[in-house]
Amino acid sequence: MKKALDSWCIKALQTELNPVIKFVNMLQKHCYGILAYVNHPIHTSKLEGTNNRIKELKRRAYGYHDPVYYKLKIKQAFPGD
Repeated sequence: MKKALDSWCIKALQTELNPVIKFVNMLQKHCYGILAYVNHPIHTSKLEGTNNRIKELKRRAYGYHDPVYYKLKIKQAFPGD
């Protein structure tokens, strides 16, 4: 993937168009992150959803006086996870 990206960037720079050059510079700055995503396509959407559900439980758990019960409620919200 790195070779393909570098090859495309060289071809794009040969156009000598300012918007294309700016885009290539931006790609080169973020090359590490782009290649990391290609190798490890991990999304944070599931993690964010989990955090939001736990925050909602925490809001509802205002009256819970037992932290063990709160942990059980979190486990109940995520069966099989």
